[in-house]
Amino acid sequence: MNYLDFSKEEVTNLSSSLKKEYIRANKTGTYSSSTIINCNTRRYHGLLVCPLSKVGEGNYVLLSSLDETVIQRDASFNLGIHKFTNEFNPTGHKYIISFSIDPLPCIIYRVGGVILKRELLLLEKEERIIIKYTLLEANSPTTLKLKPFLAFRSSHDLTCSNLQANRRYEEIENGIKLSMYPNYPELHMQISKKNEFVSVPDWYMNYEYEKDKEKGGLYHEDLYNPGYFEFAIKKGEEIYFSAGIKLVKSNTLKKTYDTDLNARESINNYFECLVNSAKQFIYKNNNETRVIASFPGYGNWGRDSIIALPGLTISIGDFATCKEILDTYSKEIKGLVYTNKGNIDTANVDSIDTVLWYIRAIQIYADYAEKGEIIENYWKKIEEILKAFKSNQYRDIVELKETGMLYLPQENLALTWMDAKIDGQPIVKRWGYVVEINALWYNAICFAIELAQLNKNTKFIKEWQPIAENIKTSFECTFWEDSHKYLADFNTGTIKNLSIRPNQLFAASLKYSPLSEKQRMYVLNKIQNVLLTPRGIRSLSPEDPSYHGECSGSKTDRAIAFHQGSVWPWLLAPFAEAYLELNQQSGYTFVKRLYENLEEEMFNHGLGTISEIFDGNPPHAPRGEISQAWNVAALLRIKRLLEKFEKSI
Repeated sequence: MNYLDFSKEEVTNLSSSLKKEYIRANKTGTYSSSTIINCNTRRYHGLLVCPLSKVGEGNYVLLSSLDETVIQRDASFNLGIHKFTNEFNPTGHKYIISFSIDPLPCIIYRVGGVILKRELLLLEKEERIIIKYTLLEANSPTTLKLKPFLAFRSSHDLTCSNLQANRRYEEIENGIKLSMYPNYPELHMQISKKNEFVSVPDWYMNYEYEKDKEKGGLYHEDLYNPGYFEFAIKKGEEIYFSAGIKLVKSNTLKKTYDTDLNARESINNYFECLVNSAKQFIYKNNNETRVIASFPGYGNWGRDSIIALPGLTISIGDFATCKEILDTYSKEIKGLVYTNKGNIDTANVDSIDTVLWYIRAIQIYADYAEKGEIIENYWKKIEEILKAFKSNQYRDIVELKETGMLYLPQENLALTWMDAKIDGQPIVKRWGYVVEINALWYNAICFAIELAQLNKNTKFIKEWQPIAENIKTSFECTFWEDSHKYLADFNTGTIKNLSIRPNQLFAASLKYSPLSEKQRMYVLNKIQNVLLTPRGIRSLSPEDPSYHGECSGSKTDRAIAFHQGSVWPWLLAPFAEAYLELNQQSGYTFVKRLYENLEEEMFNHGLGTISEIFDGNPPHAPRGEISQAWNVAALLRIKRLLEKFEKSI
């Protein structure tokens, strides 16, 4: 039995199976995703979803789905399932007897005396899927029909039937190729054996995407079907279907499939799920390596991607990839400027802490690399960032005050990670002296001084040491609330916001903290008693009047709840770091339990990975994206921390 294994009862129960989604991604940024019964419930779902730079930014759904039909004794059994307005049609999920992932998504169907196995492989370095069909049992001659449904649109959009779509196709070896619109590549659909393609071009109307419907947006789509492939299949025979943007030799499909599969690692436990998920977030393009922030919605998202970086790479011993990614981001940072989408051509300062997280990532990497390498490769960029803040060249966005701390003067800008907006306005207005911004700032300066000492850069030390000392003195005066023993979330000079939020955590967890050990312990206790849940850390105290314990409903309702109570697993990593440092061996069991609590999420929402957020209220239902990089990274970081303590037990 596989670790990620679901029985017939679990799969055929639509109220359960439609909530379980898989995601497979590769090094090109291409992914394949759906529910475990292959009924798409999001516009982001699709069998082949690729980045297409010639078309535009982001990902594009080429092949939305593929329906299989088993034909025996002139009787047809459609194994597909789709949701249309008010009905499911067909209802092929009733033939599924199991679904599993190890390491590939695998469905086994039973139709009378026929047992058909379907395994989906997304090639590691190419925009191509290969689906392997194996006829395990058959009591009479059997025919298999494959019917593709095409979208050819951005993963963020929906399409409808139109006269502009190109219906022409061209026959190729054991298949066809076609492109529905200008600038799009041709989609090559081929089969490993000779087959008959029957051209029956038609639009199928009003597919309904349940998850999009729940979010209050548009949720109906039309998909184009050019026809179907039909071929006989014998008991024990293996047949391969390929869909990709390049032509291949059909007789090489088996070898390609086997070679790629043999390079995959098994997924037999919780940790292996996390490692497998972590590797899916790394993609390479034009000799540059980046982190995808989440699946299926976001791409490279500066702050989130950089925060995730150390956990996705260093925590599993992949130091080379960590360096590749740091080098890529180094080229895209200019001073304190780094756009949240990682495109320096449209750079802005809508995430002024991203460059501070970049320094933090280097700091973590420095624990495993030669300090000389760090100085040689990253010192100039670190110094450039610090000087950019000090120069006040963006003082309308962020200003260095005489206190040595950073001040955000604009109330109506969302410059921190709590950046959800409604009609362009931040839901959580955080301005003035912001607690985690200044904790990161202090840590960055101290780390730079550490490197300068190694490099005997006395000029830098003389310039920046007084600033660091000034921050340490000013930080407590600005944020510490002595009567309640925790840190304010922000302080404008006239308003000291005392909302209990997790942002104070970074002042207690970063390597260089402006707090005393006793103050750090108070901060952890406050977070543990008020914000900590089995799924992560709440973004706001449940006792706060602004608290929203469930992230559901309309787009506005969900945006409000996002940072007003929703639980964020990524915050467990800094919590665990601080907790173990302050409690040492006595904190091991507690932190281990935090790590283990998330294992059951391997079987919910995004299979084998961790969702974006969870409800603040029990039972803490998963919400948002099905696979979030910084959440997976956080658990891997915790696992590595635990392993260090295990060696001393």
